[in-house]
Order: sequence, then C-alpha cells, then structure tokens
Amino acid sequence: MAAVTEEKNVACDQSDDVWLKQIHHMTIPDDPHDQALVASVHPSNWVNPTPAGKYNLVVIGGGTAGLVSAGGAGGLGAKAALIERALMGGDCLNVGCVPSKGVIRAARAVFDAKSGAEFGLHLTAEPAVIFAEAMARMRRLRAEIAPHDSATRFTKDFGIDVYLGNGKFTGPSTIEVNGVKLTFDRAVIATGARASEPDVPGLKEVGYYTNENIFTLTELPRRMLVIGAGPIGCELAQAFRRFGSEVTVITDTAQIMPKEDIDGAAIVHRRMEREGVRFVFNAKVTRAEQRGADKALVLAQQGKEQTISGDAILIAVGRTPNIEGLGLEAAGVKYSKQGVEVDDRLRTANPRIFAAGDVCSKYKFTHAADAMARNVIRNAFFFGRAKASSIVLPWCTFTDPEIAHVGYYEAGARAAGYDVATLTQNFEDIDRAILDGEKEGFARVHYDRKSGKILGGTIVARHAGEMIGQLTQAITTGQKLSALSATIQPYPVQADALKRIGDAWLRTKLTPTVKNIFGKWFAWRRR
Repeated sequence: MAAVTEEKNVACDQSDDVWLKQIHHMTIPDDPHDQALVASVHPSNWVNPTPAGKYNLVVIGGGTAGLVSAGGAGGLGAKAALIERALMGGDCLNVGCVPSKGVIRAARAVFDAKSGAEFGLHLTAEPAVIFAEAMARMRRLRAEIAPHDSATRFTKDFGIDVYLGNGKFTGPSTIEVNGVKLTFDRAVIATGARASEPDVPGLKEVGYYTNENIFTLTELPRRMLVIGAGPIGCELAQAFRRFGSEVTVITDTAQIMPKEDIDGAAIVHRRMEREGVRFVFNAKVTRAEQRGADKALVLAQQGKEQTISGDAILIAVGRTPNIEGLGLEAAGVKYSKQGVEVDDRLRTANPRIFAAGDVCSKYKFTHAADAMARNVIRNAFFFGRAKASSIVLPWCTFTDPEIAHVGYYEAGARAAGYDVATLTQNFEDIDRAILDGEKEGFARVHYDRKSGKILGGTIVARHAGEMIGQLTQAITTGQKLSALSATIQPYPVQADALKRIGDAWLRTKLTPTVKNIFGKWFAWRRR
C-alpha cells in the first residue's frame, strides 16, 4: 500500500513548508498524472504578481467558494486577487468529489461485472480486478479536469492575480502573503475544511488514512477498517468492498447516515451488508494498537470490549473548518470551533469581510459553496440582500443506491409550522426500475396539506442524484404537487415515480363529495 513519503519541490516560495508537505500528502510525487495535476493547480515555477494598488476583492482559499468568488468578481471587471496555500480546486478536485466519484465508478463496474448473471452475462472466470489500474484511471481523469481550476486559467480568463502562498490578515483591510501586503475593499474567507481526526490513543502511531490521502493508494488493503458511517465512510466502504477488501465500518451511532431519511439509510445498509460490509454500531474506539503487521482497534460496545484488526484504517468522522493561521483576530473576525461566524448575508463581524463554503457553513458540499459564493458577490458589491437561509440545497450520498435529498424532512417541516403530509412511491412498481433490476428504492415527497406546496423530498435510487434536480427546481419556484403530475416523463424512466406522486396527490382531491358531483354531471351527459 502506497501512501506518500517522498517529497518533491512543487511550490513557489513559501515561508511555511507545512503546505508543501500537505501537497505531498495528497499526491504521489513520481506519478505522471499527479505531476500533471500539480502543474495545473500549484505549478512549481509560478511567480506571484506584484500588487499594484488596492483590490476590490481579495479571496483567501482556492477551493470552490474561493474560485467562484474571485472568478465571479474578475469576470464582472473587478480587480481581484486569489490566495491559495496548497492546491487550487480545494478538496473537491483534489481529495473529495472528483477522485471519490472516479473510484466509486470503477467499483461499480466491478460490481456490475460480477452481477451479470441476472442479465444473462456468464463470465467464464472470475473478473480480474486490478486495483492499481482503477486508481491510475482516477488520477488520470482528475488531472484532465484540473485545468478548469488552474492558476493559469484564472489569471488569463478572469484577470485574477493568483498568489500561491500562505495568506493571513494583518488588519481590518489588509492581508499579507509571503511577506507581501495586499489592501482590499472587500475580502472573502474561503479556506474550507479538513477531515476531522478523533483523539484516540495510539491512532497516530498506528497510522491511518483520511479522504486527504486515501486516493494515494496503489495496492488494495486486504482488510479495511472504516471509522464513521456518514456519507464519506459509507461511499468508500462500499467501493473498497466491491474491489475485494474485507471492510468493517465502526460507528458510535445506531444506524448508518443518521441524518438521512431512516428508510433510505436502511435500504443502503441492507445492500452493503449483502455485499459483505460488516457494521459495528454503538461502538466507541478507545485505543489503537500495532500488533505485529495488524492495526488493531479496541472498541467499547454496550459495556464490553472487543478488538478488530485490519491492514488499513480510514477515518471518516466529519469535517473541521480551516481557521488556523489566518490572523482573524487582527481582522476583527469572530470565529469558533464550528468555523467563521457569519450572518445570513454571509458577512463576518468585520463588514468588509465575508465568508463562504465549508469554513462557515454546516452544509459542507461543493454546490453549497458555489451558491454561497454567488450570494457573496451580490451582497458585497451590489447592495444585495441574498440570504444563505434562502438557498434551496439538494445533496446526494453516492452509495449504490444513492440517497438524494432536498428541502425539509417531515419533522423539520412540522417544526416550521406546516401541516405536513407525505407521499411515497416505491420503485418496485416503476417499470424502468423493474427492467433495470433496481427495485430497491423510493421517491418520497413532503408537502403542505393545505396548499399542496412541495416542502422537501428524498429519492433512493441508483441515479438519485440525477433525479433530485426536478424536486429542487419545484421547491425553488414554489411549485405544488400538481406540477409533478403535469410534467410528462419519457417512458420508461425511473423519474416516473415523481409523476406518480403527483397523480396520487390529485386523487386525494377526489373526495366523496366531488365524486358525487362528477357522477351527476356524467349522468346528465348521458341524457
């Protein structure tokens, strides 16, 4: 198993080599695909510009929120600067959405090949899974995507001054990067978040992976221990199991993905167990030990102690905002361990400074960071009053099947004062799901009983993430369930489940009184 140990000079002049080490931590130095990645998002020969006067906007952080903020301002004609200390593109490109979905897709291909008998595909031998090739494919595709977030593109296409280095505030309207002072009218803190790491005795000594370095693996672990049963833990646990690892997921909760629809999470749980993933619920990891070649986790569960051993440990227990070393006190910006404190318009305690993305939001998604950054541009420069609380935010966990959600859950809608009702359409009655062999799943919509307005919904399906957009648009535009019934779906598609929910709602309007009136009308028509 290859985690990165070799170091390579990939950064321009930096006063703190912590971020050099971070770059090496996330990549394989001698891999040509990772070399191409770094050449795009942190080129070794990059020369920082010389600031000439005051900037309209300075952004600290080159992940999604930072790129959208800086690119949006530059595209509108503002004089903008972007500071990134590690890799542009942030977690999403380098160690999050992009590499994880590449790995998940490869694992899905393995699963489909092994499940072909149902469709008449009988292989003469067990499919050979070459894990190193799957990971090389991921790195190659990541490198292909990287130019979209590159330092060169943002300089040439958006007119942004890109600074590679460690930026920190030195006052309420000044930032220093590599000893150079930048003055701004407005600034955005978009430094994102990192993988949370539990304080477990012995864990650092034993060694473990997070999402930041799990994608440097080139050899499949025979036994993988995953701490955490949230989205990241479940996605990668299923993927590594499909590649052939023996996977055990350990969580201190009573179910996987406890923030999701309980019925949807249960479907994914059952699928993962059938595929061979083992779960240990309501367990706390009390210590880690190296026992020969084994990495052992000692667990406390219902008053008893047990030990589980593996060859690799993956930590997936949440995200911690990156607020250290930013000079927030000098800028008059308030913060806590939850991140930078902002109001609903994403303003910090310093009215010149805004924040967006994982560093200030409980919704740590790429598309949430994008939406928040767009609000920042409106509010910072155009007297906008765009509220973060008004963003209609969908999300999706990319297990198989996927769980996608948008809007309220039933309890939340009720707490908000709605008279909530819920309609559910199981996929076992949807023709396309039957034909695809994907009957496990459902579409569920919560609505206001009085008005029929759509309040929220969950979809559990192999491509739920591709389907949730219709509900997102419906909620964004204030549509009622009648809109789902009126929307024609091409036959056969799994999204027909949403149309059937709309039809079911219309049938609730056919009360005995209405039906009696219709009966009299049709009787009159027969005269």
